[in-house]
Amino acid sequence: MKAFELRALSDAELVKRILEEEETLANLRFQKVISQLENPMKLRLIRKDIARMKTVLVERKGKTSDVKSETIEQGKEA
Repeated sequence: MKAFELRALSDAELVKRILEEEETLANLRFQKVISQLENPMKLRLIRKDIARMKTVLVERKGKTSDVKSETIEQGKEA
């Protein structure tokens, strides 16, 4: 999934998708251990998707805390 598609989702939807993908990743890891994994590249793709989703969440939280960090920096200058 592309980052611009993820940014269109709400925080709740992102968290839900992260949980679903982590469950899928656990199942794929289990299949890998018992040698039933058909496409090993899928592990990598899911890990990257999870990272993208978490990055979007952190970006959103970072935008709200920018005001706070600017206020702290201004206080240090004074």
